[in-house]
Amino acid sequence: MADHTLRVAVIGASGYTGGEVIRLLLEHPGVELAFLSAERSAGVPVGVVHPWLRNHPAVAKLKFRPLAELRDVDVAFSCLPTGALPQRLPLVADRAGRVLNLAGDFRLRDPKEVERHYPKTAQHPPSEEFSYFVPELSGSLPEGRFVSLPGCMAVATLYGLYPLFAGNLASDRVIVDAKTGSTGGGRGGSEPPAERAGNFRVHKLHGHRHTPEIHQALGEFTGASMDLQFSTHSLDVPRGILVTAYSRLREGVESLDVKRAYAKAYVGKPFVRVRPAPKAPQDFPMLKAVVGSNVAEVAVSVKDGECVTVAALDNLIKGAAGQAIQAMNLLSGFDEALGLPRTAVSP
Repeated sequence: MADHTLRVAVIGASGYTGGEVIRLLLEHPGVELAFLSAERSAGVPVGVVHPWLRNHPAVAKLKFRPLAELRDVDVAFSCLPTGALPQRLPLVADRAGRVLNLAGDFRLRDPKEVERHYPKTAQHPPSEEFSYFVPELSGSLPEGRFVSLPGCMAVATLYGLYPLFAGNLASDRVIVDAKTGSTGGGRGGSEPPAERAGNFRVHKLHGHRHTPEIHQALGEFTGASMDLQFSTHSLDVPRGILVTAYSRLREGVESLDVKRAYAKAYVGKPFVRVRPAPKAPQDFPMLKAVVGSNVAEVAVSVKDGECVTVAALDNLIKGAAGQAIQAMNLLSGFDEALGLPRTAVSP
């Protein structure tokens, strides 16, 4: 384990993701929380904006400050809303040794897809390329200073599909149904709680911006391409993502081949857990098993050549804040699991 202390900034720290980064780093022994930015909450104590943090003894002295006051830090976590970092990046990059971006701005490489899904990013291209990094799948650590972490529904889908395509076990056509809790829309989400409570509805059936990300990442990690239908739905829960993917196995591929591929893909990966031979419904990945943790659960079921994969994770932790801290640990020489929870919170 590294024996140094990192000076860390959290940019856009007043949102849900920023709050989770703060919460997790408060318990990280290798980190000093040196700077927390929030323009509209500048000067306000952190415990006022995030009351769930106010009882930690270190929080009393922490206040939000405007980004212009940022001084030199080793790592900056950007938790700004999508579209906000690009024009602020020169300032952040000048004062941070490494920038870990949790928003979608710099994930896509195809200029047409960037223009379509992230138009503000297209207007402010970065001076240095961002590396797209998924700790369990990327194969090697990013070499540059700028790192983009995956989208929450995208990475849940990637965990579910990667073993199939890495082993060339499934045909190209895949249908993915992704369901997400309300925090997926951020703290400024527009849907009134009264309309979400007791409801389950369509979010986006076609054209979700995680679709090109899944295509790009799966191609990069496995060399495969696929015909993907990616649709999303909104759950009446605060947090958590459940992804179900439907595919058909290639001729000659057996159920045992699939099970071996999933076991092989995630052996030695502490935060992706493959459920062993699920039989009952409670054996499959579910939100209650992952919410509050940095663990993604994956399971696969095969019958008569039809393959159904299920993956679940906490969108704010394994899908965002925890994933970014896991990346920081790896990039900084810490133990990969340092400061990250493995058990869920229930009920």
